[in-house]
Amino acid sequence: MDRKLGNVGTKLLLENDRVAIWELRLAPGEKERVHEHTRDYVMVQITGDRVAADFEPDCAGTYASYAGTRYEAEVTPGQVFFAGRGGIEAAVNTGDQPFFEIIIELKD
Repeated sequence: MDRKLGNVGTKLLLENDRVAIWELRLAPGEKERVHEHTRDYVMVQITGDRVAADFEPDCAGTYASYAGTRYEAEVTPGQVFFAGRGGIEAAVNTGDQPFFEIIIELKD
């Protein structure tokens, strides 16, 4: 597939030889650029009310079963998720509140 991929977050907060830590901030209705997770990662939801992920048809890894679909859920501040590498998607703030999440990429 010929496409230009974005970053996994909106701002890189810290990177060293073990981790890359990103923030992801989306205004209500905002969608980030499609990106690929080339590393395993942890997501920590901070604020928001609803968020979705639009998964690309070639999505792999933890969310491979959602390839080509949208998955939407409520945001639970403090909720933590682990996901394996391979996901190709774009997050969409489908709620009425600003969405804020921290993404921690684990380097091998």
